[in-house]
Amino acid sequence: MSQNFFEGAAVHDYASRPARQVPGFADLHRMIIQLLSERVPADASLLALGAGGGLELKAFADARPGWTFEGVDPSADMLALARTIAAEHVKRIELRQGYIEDASDGPFDAAVSILTFHFIAREQRLETLRQLRRRLRLGAPLVLAHISFPQGEPERSTWIARHVAYANPGTDPAQLQQSRDAIAARLTILSPDEEEAQMREAGFGGVSLFYAGLSFRGWIAYAE
Repeated sequence: MSQNFFEGAAVHDYASRPARQVPGFADLHRMIIQLLSERVPADASLLALGAGGGLELKAFADARPGWTFEGVDPSADMLALARTIAAEHVKRIELRQGYIEDASDGPFDAAVSILTFHFIAREQRLETLRQLRRRLRLGAPLVLAHISFPQGEPERSTWIARHVAYANPGTDPAQLQQSRDAIAARLTILSPDEEEAQMREAGFGGVSLFYAGLSFRGWIAYAE
């Protein structure tokens, strides 16, 4: 990933943030569980890239008692939070500090990366997808969900403003502008068309949009 955004104080309130910032966050988890369950066995092994925080690990493990998980994240603090949040499922979860290259070879029955790819630098995005594909069984599903919207102007600036306004209702306009500037500078946001093209180039087919919540998009694709 381009840099580590989640260390120290930034981790303290992480568990409550996605529900405020991501439209339909709990329903997003439910949709992912349903889509994965269409293809994976009852004892499936899943790879979660950017698993720090543990929210998806807990949601998936709560819903599917036979699934096992490997979670990878560069932040030691976020992995510690994941261990706390998903503590009741610790025997089914292996956590590794690092990036996709530090994940085991698998092959896994599925992979997910939730609210992560917009933190990965553009020059690393395609290779990250290829590394995910290499670790999946043929036909295994991949689910991605993160920020994605048109990148031409004025659309890009409009979508950034919408994203910030939704996540920070009632905030002072000056602070909102600071947030817009930070997102424009720090996140790697691609258009939906480019996202889908990269998935196909990395070796995935059947790419399908299943979720759109304001500035966020979610796709499912299958390893070819």
